[in-house]
Parts: sequence; structure tokens; C-alpha cells
Amino acid sequence: MPSEKTPFAAAAAKSAPPVVHYENFPVASWLCPARLRPAVAAIYAFARTADDIADEGDAPTQQRLDDLAAFRADLRAAACGQPTSARWAGIFSPLSTIIAQFELPLPLLDNLIDAFEQDVIKTRDGAGYADRTELLDYCSRSANPVGRLLLHLYGVHDDESLAQSDQICSALQLINFWQDLSVDIPRGRYYLPGDRCTALGVDPASLDQTPQATLLIAENVQWTLDMMQKGSSLVKKVPGRAGWELRLVVQGGLRILDKIDALDYATLQARPTLSAWDAPVMLWRALWM
Repeated sequence: MPSEKTPFAAAAAKSAPPVVHYENFPVASWLCPARLRPAVAAIYAFARTADDIADEGDAPTQQRLDDLAAFRADLRAAACGQPTSARWAGIFSPLSTIIAQFELPLPLLDNLIDAFEQDVIKTRDGAGYADRTELLDYCSRSANPVGRLLLHLYGVHDDESLAQSDQICSALQLINFWQDLSVDIPRGRYYLPGDRCTALGVDPASLDQTPQATLLIAENVQWTLDMMQKGSSLVKKVPGRAGWELRLVVQGGLRILDKIDALDYATLQARPTLSAWDAPVMLWRALWM
């Protein structure tokens, strides 16, 4: 299941210039069944555009919230087969077709907008996350819906698989947090759990790589690794090429954790990324899952 940053071609919102994103985990690649690629691309375009409304540019807080409310209104119109505004026609025209064709659960798409609204508020008011429970609540709306939507496309609906998907997606979201600390903190985003920051004497708004901060990041990486490993058996349940796609997504996340470990958890100072040289390692590990 993809993280917040997962690549394939997305229609750009007409109201804004294209934004280039660094992406970790390939999703709508040649491994994705051809008949599902338009659906996966439509879902990604929807999520990516809403995320950009929350994150990109210099719009004030209220404008971002108003835009997300308008985006939500267009989603609900599209879900009912009603006309949407011209503002995001490139997003909702294909999405409306996909919602009807695959009977996509609207609450999952709605939850993504909830998460992006939370991003706007928490970024602007300087609030962080009190503990891991709050972080997982955010992940349940920012990441887990994408995994559940993809399982819906693949026809996988049992409770155990959904729970495993949630574990993978939450882990991927958390991996993105620990990877991006040096980028997020200057933007006013604080994802290190507040209770553990207090316990270890770490300022969540600081980029100082103290021994206490290193320990804090290391324990969160281990928590995330455990979560990913608990969910990873899902790869054996997703059919065909999609199952292999999921194996590579999981291994991409685990590879980032390897790189964080190799940096001695110094992600307050550096941001590890995947490169072409990581592909053989990921493929080899995927074969042995």
C-alpha cells in the first residue's frame, strides 16, 4: 500500500501550476494490472491534488481550508454523478467514472480530505502530536484509506487483510515522517511524539541531533519496523502482479529504514532517499518474502 508519496502520472489541478514531488514508492507501474491503472491514477491524482492544496504555495490558512471545503464539495458531487466545478475538472471527471465503475467507498476518499485539513491546522498553529495514538489516528485518515481503496479494487475485503493493509500504510506514513524530519520541522510540522520528546528531554521543534534526539528517532524507527513486519504477510493475499507490486512497496519502506539506520538516525540533519542502486536489493528481498 502506498505512502503519502507514491508516483504515477496525475492530472494537474487547473487552478495551479504543476508541482514536482519527490516520490519513494512506485505504485501504478507496469506491475499494476492494466485494467486498474486508470483507477489507481485517478485515486492518486485526487489525493495528490488535495495534499498540494494543504501544502504548496503561500496561501493563508483560511484560504487553504476554504479550498479543501470546495474540493470536498466537488468530491460529493462527483460521487453522486452531478456536475462539479470547472476548477478541478481534470481530477473529478475521471474520478467520477472510477467511483461509479468500482463502487469506491466515499468515506475513504472523504477521510483523506480530513487529514489534509488537519495538516493545515497543525502546521500553522505549531501543534504537534501528543503521542503515538494521535499519530496513528492521523495515519488512519492520511494513509490507510489509500490502502483500503486499492484492496477494494483488487477485490480483497476480509477484516484481517484490511488490518494488515492499515499496518503497512501507517508504517509507510511514519517512515515518511522519520525520513523527512529535516524538511518538515522548518515548515512547522512536528511528528515526533510529544510524550516521548518530554520523557527524553527533546525539543520537537529543534534540528539539533543530540544523543537524546537520536535515541528518540531510533525508538520510533523500531516501532515502525515492527508495524511493517506485522502487516507484511498481506503480500501473499493480494493476487497476481499487484501482489508483487505490494512486495516492492513494502521493501521500499524497509529500505528507507535501512538508510536511516545507516545514518545513525541522524535525519534531523540529512534526508535519506532511494536510488536506482537500491532496486536490486529491494527486488531480491521481495523474491524471498
